[in-house]
Amino acid sequence: MLGLDVEDLDLSNRRARVRRKGGAVDVIVWQTGSARLLPRLLNGRKTGPVFVTERRARVQLPPSDLDPAGYARLSYQQAEAIFKAASGGATLHQLRHSALTHDAEDGTGTPMLMARSGHTSVRSLARYARVSTEALARHQAGRDPARRR
Repeated sequence: MLGLDVEDLDLSNRRARVRRKGGAVDVIVWQTGSARLLPRLLNGRKTGPVFVTERRARVQLPPSDLDPAGYARLSYQQAEAIFKAASGGATLHQLRHSALTHDAEDGTGTPMLMARSGHTSVRSLARYARVSTEALARHQAGRDPARRR
């Protein structure tokens, strides 16, 4: 996501092409809340990185990592620090884990989880989407044929 450029965004259709780890190109889509916030984030920019730092770059960077005003692409380490401060210490990796786990607990199927996460094997997905005991109990209770209605 941090590699996204403004030109990659299809704002009207709420999607963008991204390059995943390993070089695979995928399409991401976003919901209404993100669609409403993106114009504020872009602040009229038509080119350059979507996610930029709060200050102009002080070192020489490749032009592809700068927006027209000279602000640098946000690094993973910077994004991690911002998220940790805003979340009370959680990491971006924990966010990824929890999003997939909540989706799995809500009944999202394996093919959809794999498409959302970019995992190509169920084995690697299983490390992220770990259903809690409470969610399993709710699932089973909802399917108990002897339950009272």
